[in-house]
Amino acid sequence: MDDEKMIHKVNEIARFFGAYPHEEAVAGIADHVQKFWEPRFRRQLVEYAAAGGAGLNPLAIEALRRVIVPAESR
Repeated sequence: MDDEKMIHKVNEIARFFGAYPHEEAVAGIADHVQKFWEPRFRRQLVEYAAAGGAGLNPLAIEALRRVIVPAESR
């Protein structure tokens, strides 16, 4: 997935959860990415966030630290 599309998608998720209390928002974003993102896109997103995450919502960056990337997609 190209970075611009990936950033847009995860930022939409972060905007949705932004109305929740902070901890619930971070957990909700992480849970959504963990459950619904295909493993290679999840890996791409986690790596992008780890490299600085330019353009990502701060809640998304925090949530992505909790996302587990399966070994086979690393």
